[in-house]
Amino acid sequence: MKEKKIYFHIDVNSAFLSWSSLLHSKEPGYPENIQEIPAAIGGNEENRHGIVLAKSVAAKRFGVQTGEPLSRAREKCPNLMVFPPDYDQYVRCSKKLMALLAEYSPCVEQYSIDEAFVDMTGMEKLFGPPLECAGNIRVRIREELGFTVNVGISVNRLLAKMASDFEKPDKVHTLFPEEIPEKMWPLPVRELFGVGRSTEKKLEKLGIRTIGDLARSDRAFLTRNLKTQGQVLWDYANGIESSPMVGREVENKGYGNSVTLPRDLLTVEEARLVLLSLCETVGARLRMDKMKGSVVTVQTVDSSFRRRSHQENLGNMTDSTNEIYASALRLLQEMWNGHPIRLIGVQVSKAAREEYHQLSLFGEQESEKQRKLDAAIDKIRGKYGEDAIKRTSFLDSQYSHMSKGLNQAKRKNR
Repeated sequence: MKEKKIYFHIDVNSAFLSWSSLLHSKEPGYPENIQEIPAAIGGNEENRHGIVLAKSVAAKRFGVQTGEPLSRAREKCPNLMVFPPDYDQYVRCSKKLMALLAEYSPCVEQYSIDEAFVDMTGMEKLFGPPLECAGNIRVRIREELGFTVNVGISVNRLLAKMASDFEKPDKVHTLFPEEIPEKMWPLPVRELFGVGRSTEKKLEKLGIRTIGDLARSDRAFLTRNLKTQGQVLWDYANGIESSPMVGREVENKGYGNSVTLPRDLLTVEEARLVLLSLCETVGARLRMDKMKGSVVTVQTVDSSFRRRSHQENLGNMTDSTNEIYASALRLLQEMWNGHPIRLIGVQVSKAAREEYHQLSLFGEQESEKQRKLDAAIDKIRGKYGEDAIKRTSFLDSQYSHMSKGLNQAKRKNR
């Protein structure tokens, strides 16, 4: 008899707020418990650039939403306190979390900087029943790492992720197939993984308002109206993980960065700026770890959930933001068929430590200048925050917020 699959989905509660608080809570002027006041992690408060990367529970009560412009958030909540992101701290906390989870299973799939799936199949003899084990993991993270998580448990990643989104914070929830009608179907359709605002409106026009309505709809009818997306969402509503949620890691170590956009990308100019911000994050992470890579990959998901991917071998090892971006832009231009893009990602793989520097396409002198410039920018941002220095192409751009921070921050279509 085939062994029943068991997956945990671990999701850090208000990750950026929690992790920033761990770093700064004892500093003068920094709130001891940032969750208890209307607060957000975002762009520079004085020049009002950027968006809300994370919000406190108190801010959520005012209607503040992740992904909206800070100016709009302040209209809803005039007393909102905005703190700059601390990306190095986020990476440190994320690595500690993944290391702890690896103690429970050799199969830990990092989904974003603050989320992971853990394949716990067959681990019951070592760590006890799933509910007991999940509770122990939750408590260990709170006591040893200093922040809280929700843990979702089910037979596939989709349902485990849906379960972890139930009541927060610091909770464990199950969502097994037999529990779907009671726990998932009564929820508004926007709560289903993969349903954004535009899709919600399309579904409402079809008379579909709850996940249950979607699950009971005719699959062929949905396909006629929503194409491939309709098939995928019908499967999701019925607890079927028909489309892979997590891309497997390449064999060689890679550094990836992707984001689901607040609205679809329609033009090359919009995509260019987003791509540049993603490449800045990847380059900075490579340099921070003293790594270089030789293969650049660009991935996209369009508004119909179609996935595309192109990659290029540079022929040399690099950690240069400009070199990564030049390659990524070429790949995007080659692969984009004009359909609106809702998710875009960049990865540099075949990464390794390299003590010497190979000549790149920019030439030795130009390459040396670029290395020094990248190092200087990293140092300034590390000391004074992300908004201390930015490219002129981001000035007055709605995508300026994405530089470095939106990296793996929440791939949710909410």
